[in-house]
Amino acid sequence: MLLSLSSLAALCAAASAALTTTITPRPAGAEPGKADITGTWKMVDTIARDAEGNALPKPYGPKGMGLVTLTAEGRMMAVLCDGRDALAEGATREYASYCGNYTFDGQTLVTRVDASSIARIAIGGDQVRKVRFEGARMVLTPPPLAVNGVMVHRELVWERISPLPA
Repeated sequence: MLLSLSSLAALCAAASAALTTTITPRPAGAEPGKADITGTWKMVDTIARDAEGNALPKPYGPKGMGLVTLTAEGRMMAVLCDGRDALAEGATREYASYCGNYTFDGQTLVTRVDASSIARIAIGGDQVRKVRFEGARMVLTPPPLAVNGVMVHRELVWERISPLPA
């Protein structure tokens, strides 16, 4: 089942209102800009490699686009897609969106998913991402994923476009 963006946003808002879990989005006393991941981030690059380090096609295509918002209260919502105007005949547009409560310990971002557009991101499951910073950019590294028999190692590179008030 595919959800529209407005349906997903409504579902996320309802889930957020219903949840009362205490969330720790950043470590106490975290250095601003390093461990503070709150705000809205724009995806600016993606990288995919096989186990030997050889380059693979970019996740979400050559014009991948995405936004992720992480609140100080520990809620997140991500929307990612192939941003090309047109695709080759028979090709499908890659798209993923999900939301949930998250925790961040300064190195690992874990989101407990409560709404998702695709089966690979299971509702009730955890999305785990290693986090590192390269200057002002945040790099998220999910666990390797098997695609057509190949283990794919991916990185998603983000730039903050809007901080959230503390």
